[in-house]
Amino acid sequence: MFSTLKKILRFSLVFSFLLLASTPVFAKHSDDTDKEGVNNSALLPARKLASGVGINYFNAFLRTLRDPKDTSYEAGFAALAKYHIPFVRFAACGFWPKDMALYRQDKVAYFARLDAVVHAAEKNGICLIPDLFWHYSTVPDIVGEPCNQWGNAQSKTQAWMRAYIQEVVTRYKTSPAIIGWEFGNEYNNKIDLPNRAQHRPPVNTKEGTPATRSADDDLTLGMLQIALKEFAKEVRKYDTEHFITSGNSMPRPAAWHNTHQNNWDTDTPEQAADILLAQNPDSIDMISVHVYRDVIERLPLVTRAAEAVKKPVFVGEFQVPNGPEAPSLFDIWITRMQQQGVALAAVWVFDYSVQEKGNSITPENGRSWQLEKIADANKNWRKNPSLIPKNP
Repeated sequence: MFSTLKKILRFSLVFSFLLLASTPVFAKHSDDTDKEGVNNSALLPARKLASGVGINYFNAFLRTLRDPKDTSYEAGFAALAKYHIPFVRFAACGFWPKDMALYRQDKVAYFARLDAVVHAAEKNGICLIPDLFWHYSTVPDIVGEPCNQWGNAQSKTQAWMRAYIQEVVTRYKTSPAIIGWEFGNEYNNKIDLPNRAQHRPPVNTKEGTPATRSADDDLTLGMLQIALKEFAKEVRKYDTEHFITSGNSMPRPAAWHNTHQNNWDTDTPEQAADILLAQNPDSIDMISVHVYRDVIERLPLVTRAAEAVKKPVFVGEFQVPNGPEAPSLFDIWITRMQQQGVALAAVWVFDYSVQEKGNSITPENGRSWQLEKIADANKNWRKNPSLIPKNP
């Protein structure tokens, strides 16, 4: 297994220094030499992993993929740099099959748009965690297979996955912005549901989905484990340096019983820890969870389970409920995550107009205070790095 823990300890101090530096880091994918004539390859090892709070910039790429005239990510990264946001998690792919039409028809144009997003992050000294297969039905829909083919290493779905990994990872692995690779978004929320027939992938034929779904679109833990194993194996063919994460959410309170007994009985703490590790198997370097509402109360269980297998915890999404108590609650959550040994955490979500009345954060809207609090949190997080999960 990739020795993430050693990498974390070796490079965390240098990484923190780079994030605090005021000079942005530039990179050219051709020779790793920036416009100042400085070779950035020596800086790359320091970009493996930081300890701190970043933000989700979900559609930084998706917006320009859908509309090449939309380059608002440039202003977005510049704004995040002013708040010293160290990293963003984003979808390095389309959401619907239709979104990937450009990739299939004109890869030069597709990667020109993704290049521009990566370079904007580099220019502003912001690190990236690209999520390569955000929506769980997109790749199967593209190749004309049901979603259960994520669990077949010889499927067209996995062949497409491997081809995309090769192109993306080999293209960007030397970028000083890259710190890790993520498989998908919350695939574990789709597995082993007792009422699975009511929760199959959405049908949207205008966006390229099939007209119907069936039991073949249901996912199981075993399928997810195979997909994660093959994802990690393929990434490691081309990149042995950067971490790999699943993108999973916090397992449901009945996740163990869903998988093993097909019911909604509440898991014991031991069962909850067991299913958490099963959903983030050995091939995955981090324990990934997403934290909303009362899920924060389950975080100590996560950090204890992670400590047992010597893996860092990545809270890939978190957000407090709206309301007058939100600022104080945000402070409490940040403190709890730091005290409980979370290595990385990312707030949901920056400049996402679809959620303008909900969770979208911009420097101009009513949730701008979160950017200030992230900046303050990172000052304290770097002073007291806690990279190895500890018991609360």
